[in-house]
Amino acid sequence: MKKLWGGAFSETTAELVDRFGQSIETDLNFWQEDIIGSVAHARMLGAQGIITPEEAKLLIDGLEKIHEEGPEFLHLDVEDVHTAIELRLHELLGDVAGKLHTARSRNDQVATDTRLYLHNELLIVFDLIKKLQGLLLEKGELYKSSLMPGYTHQQRAQPITLGFHLMAHFWGLQRNGWRAERLFELANYCPLGSAALAGTSFPIDRKATADELGFIAPIPNALDATSDRSYILDALHLCGLIMIDLSRISQELVLFSGREFGFVKLSDSVTTGSSIMPQKRNPDMAELIRGRTGRTLANWTTLATTMKGLPLGYNRDTQEDKPPLFDSLRKVKDSLKLIYLMLDTADWQIERMATSVRGDFSTATDLADFLATTGVPFRQAHEIVGKLVIGCNTLGCTLEELTPETLAEIAPEVPVEALAVLQPEGSVKRRESLGGPGPVAMDAQLAHARNLWETEGFHHIA
Repeated sequence: MKKLWGGAFSETTAELVDRFGQSIETDLNFWQEDIIGSVAHARMLGAQGIITPEEAKLLIDGLEKIHEEGPEFLHLDVEDVHTAIELRLHELLGDVAGKLHTARSRNDQVATDTRLYLHNELLIVFDLIKKLQGLLLEKGELYKSSLMPGYTHQQRAQPITLGFHLMAHFWGLQRNGWRAERLFELANYCPLGSAALAGTSFPIDRKATADELGFIAPIPNALDATSDRSYILDALHLCGLIMIDLSRISQELVLFSGREFGFVKLSDSVTTGSSIMPQKRNPDMAELIRGRTGRTLANWTTLATTMKGLPLGYNRDTQEDKPPLFDSLRKVKDSLKLIYLMLDTADWQIERMATSVRGDFSTATDLADFLATTGVPFRQAHEIVGKLVIGCNTLGCTLEELTPETLAEIAPEVPVEALAVLQPEGSVKRRESLGGPGPVAMDAQLAHARNLWETEGFHHIA
C-alpha cells in the first residue's frame, strides 16, 4: 500500500495494520475539498517564494486536472485521500508534485478539508430546511381553519386546526436553521498552515490561504487548530436535534395514517406494501427516519466518547471523527427530503379530523373559562365542569349534546348561556391569544412566519 511516510522504517507494516488504518473509503467524501485546499496552499507557496511561481502554476494546473478527472482516477490502495491525490499528481507532473506538501502536514490538511466539507454541507441543509418550511407555510395557510383534535399526553385535549399543528413544526425548523448558521460561523476559521502542531519555519501567509478558502481568519494557535474537533461535535449535535424534530413528524404520520386515527393517507410513492398482506400500506419511510434518528444521536456520543480522554495534538483516534459526520449529514439531508415528499403528497382527511373532535369533551376548558368570566374562581369552575363531564358520561351524552334540561339536571349551578361555548368551531375561534389557533392569531402567525421565510437566512428565531 502506498504511503506518504516510511523512510525511517526498516520493515514494512503488516497487511492487517495497513487495512485497519485505511480511511480512503470514507475520505473520498471530501476529495474535492482536499483539492481546493491544496490549490490555495500551492498558490500561497508560490506567492511567498517558497516554491517558484512556475512550480506553483504546475501544481495548480495538475490539481485542477485531477478535479476534472474525478475520483475514479485516484488510486484506492492508499492510506487516505491526501495520499491518493498526491500520487495522481506525481503521475501527472513528476517530482515537482512532491513540493506541494511543503510547509503543511496531513494534520492541518484534514482539519481544513473537514471544515470546508461541513460548510458545503450546511449550505445544502440551509436550503432543505427553507424548502420544508415553505411547504409547511403553504399547508398552514391552506388548512388554517380545518378542525382537528389537539393532544397532550397523547390524549384528546382541546380543538385546534391542522394548519396550527403543522405550523408548530415550522418554528422548530427555524430554530434548527438558526443553530446551523451559528455552527457555520463557529467552524469558519482556518487551520491550514498549522502543520503538524507547531506551525512551520517557512515564511507562509496563513491569512492568504484563509481568505482564498473563504474562512473568517486563521485559527490563532497551531496546536489548537490541529487538536480541535468541537465543531464536529456541534455538527453532530445539530444533526441529532434536526432528526429528533423530523422523527416527531414521522411519529405523527405513522399514527395519523393508521385506521385508528384515519387523519391522513400517505401517497403510494412514499409507502411500501407487505409480502403477505395485500391490503397493507406501510409508512416505512417515516418509520426509518424515526429509527435512524437513534443513529444520529449515537454518532454524537461516539465522537464525544472518543475525544474525552485525548491530550492536545493530533491523535489517530480522531480518524474516527469523520464517518459519524458523513453519516449524520447524509441522514439529515435524506430525511428532510423525505419529510417534504411525505407532506407534499399527503391526503389529509379533513372531514374525518373535524368529526373526530366532536364528542371527546375537548371543549371542557372553554366551559370552565366561561364560568370564570362570570366571576366563579377558575379552580371552582374546573371542579364544576369535571362533575358535569361525569354526569354526561352517566347519561351517555356529550358536551355538544347538552340541552337546557339535561344541563339543569346535571349541573344546575351552570347558566344555560354556557351551552353556547361547547362547539369545537367556537372553541378554536375564541383562542385569539398570541400564538393561538384563532383566525386572527393564525393570520398574524402566518404573516410573521412568511416574513421570516422570505428573509435570507435564519437570523431571527421569532
